[in-house]
Amino acid sequence: MSGYRVVEIGSIGPGPFCAMLLADLGADIIRVDRASGSALVGPSQDFRAELLHRGRRSVAVDLKHPEGRAVVMRLVEGADALVEGFRPGVAERLGIGPDDCQQVNPRLVYGRMTGYGQTGPWSQVVGHDLNYVAMSGVQAMIGRQGQPPTPPLSLVGDFGGGGLVLAFGILAALLERGTSGRGQVVDAAMVEGAATLAVAFHGFVQSGAWALERGTNIVDSGSPFYDLYETSDGKWLSVAAMEPHFYADLVQLLGLTDLPDQHDRAAWPEMKTRFAGAIRTKTRDQWVAEAEPLNACVAPVLGPDEVMDHPHHRERGSFVEVGGVVQPAPVPRFDRTPAELRLPPPLPGEHTVEGLQGWGVPDSDIQHWLSSGAIKAGG
Repeated sequence: MSGYRVVEIGSIGPGPFCAMLLADLGADIIRVDRASGSALVGPSQDFRAELLHRGRRSVAVDLKHPEGRAVVMRLVEGADALVEGFRPGVAERLGIGPDDCQQVNPRLVYGRMTGYGQTGPWSQVVGHDLNYVAMSGVQAMIGRQGQPPTPPLSLVGDFGGGGLVLAFGILAALLERGTSGRGQVVDAAMVEGAATLAVAFHGFVQSGAWALERGTNIVDSGSPFYDLYETSDGKWLSVAAMEPHFYADLVQLLGLTDLPDQHDRAAWPEMKTRFAGAIRTKTRDQWVAEAEPLNACVAPVLGPDEVMDHPHHRERGSFVEVGGVVQPAPVPRFDRTPAELRLPPPLPGEHTVEGLQGWGVPDSDIQHWLSSGAIKAGG
């Protein structure tokens, strides 16, 4: 995306993730943070380690200041896309909604990230990832048999169904703009994105191939050959030998005999007990080493403190250390235009002056906005 410019109106979760993906691919992104009171939401309050903010510069703007809107509009003039995550109607009240921006720049792709979408009776309902995943029909399918639904981190709503879908939509709109010459609004709702991630399972349920009782199906921890098992050292091994030839190698690896048929669901609980007993006899890494000559579909469950040192990740550079912070490298990979991590996560307003200058804003305007309080310099 080298050569494309994106304005990111500071938000949390899926909006920053969308902008991070675009920045990783080379887009020149300015993040518009609050002029005062910027804070992170979540367990960390260290802006330097907020990896969702990597790869772009931060300018601090007071959007409620009479001239704050003018700062954003100046950026919009030279932008290809904008990302915002306000509740529906807030951007319009601030004077930076789609109509306002596209009057200034008709080619602008305006990306909107919400939980329930821009329209509908739930559009103004507040929530977070877990609520959106619950409303999508996905949460009810995640968990073990006889146990409550298990929250799947914030991956299904915020990041997969939210930020990733919005980034995909923005890229598609930019491609379409190459034909029409016009921008458009991209309305990404985490409920709908999460549901789309589970489209195969929605189909399975309706065809009768998927039981509504969670934890009883082939890839939801119901089957013995697709699950996680504890090893003798208290670590865990992932097992995913669905196909018969892979399953045969798994059984050989575990040294099990006289097992019921692989797909005899009535026998799955008993088979799980035997699998668990066998796997608990050796360490995680012993099992991984013994599986190397076989096609048993096993892999170690690595902790986040282990990923950097795994030989496969080391050889591919799947994880990198930048500024003392270990993080996943940009994906996907390109053979001609490889992505790179150009900037570490910024402090709010760290690049107010240089960021505006880099987008061609005259120094006289920058100094005027600094004096009026519409923008704030420093981190």
